[in-house]
Amino acid sequence: MLAMTRRILAGVVVLLVAGCAQSVPAPTEQQSMIEEAKITFDTLITHPDFGELPDFIRRSKGILIFPSLVKGGVVIGGEGGDGLLLVRDPQRGWSNPAFYTLASGSLGLQLGGQISEAIFTVMSDRALNALIDNQMKFGGDMSVAAGPSGKRMGNSATTNFGSDVYSFAYTSGLFAGVSFEGAGVLKRDSWNESYYGKGASPYGILIERKFTNPNAGVLLSALQPY
Repeated sequence: MLAMTRRILAGVVVLLVAGCAQSVPAPTEQQSMIEEAKITFDTLITHPDFGELPDFIRRSKGILIFPSLVKGGVVIGGEGGDGLLLVRDPQRGWSNPAFYTLASGSLGLQLGGQISEAIFTVMSDRALNALIDNQMKFGGDMSVAAGPSGKRMGNSATTNFGSDVYSFAYTSGLFAGVSFEGAGVLKRDSWNESYYGKGASPYGILIERKFTNPNAGVLLSALQPY
C-alpha cells in the first residue's frame, strides 16, 4: 500500500511539473529579436575595433540594431534582416524599441555567404524623421558611412560627424565587406502591433511613448549608460 501511494504521489508530481512546463509560453519572435539585439549591442560596444562606438551612440539621435543581416547568392545577391530602432531623449532617456527590417539587392559575381551584426547610429534629425515617418533608403540624399574602426576610445573629439548615419558591422563569411548603399530600412507594423498592441506605430512608440512593454527592459538596461 505504501509503495502504491508513493507511485501515485510521484505520478501527481510528474503531471504537475509537466503542466507547469506547458504553461510557460515560448518567447515571441519580437522578444527573441530584442534579446538578440542586446547580445549584438553588448558584443559591438565592447569590441576593440569599435572603440569610438560609445561616443557615437552618446551623440546620436537614435540607433538601429540588426542582430543578423544575411547576404548570399551566386550572380544575384541580396541582403536583409530584422532589427529595431530606439530613440534617445536627453530628458527621458531611451525609448522602447520599434521593429524594422533592412533589405537590399545587388548584382555581380558573388560567391559564398555573409552574416553581419550591425549597429547604425542615426546622427541627423532628417534621418530619424525619415525612419519614423515611413522608411529610409541609404545613399543619395541620405548619407551612410562606415564608423571608425581600430581606434582607441577618446579620439573621437576630433571626429567630423558629417554623415546622417554611421554603420558599425561585425562580419563573418566570404564577402570582403559590407556596403549599405541603396539599402532600405522599413518599419514592421505587424511586429509593432503584435508586441505593443493595436495601433502601435513607430511615432507612438519612439516619440509619443504611448506604447511600452516591460519585457523590453532587458535591452534598455544595456543602453542606459549611453
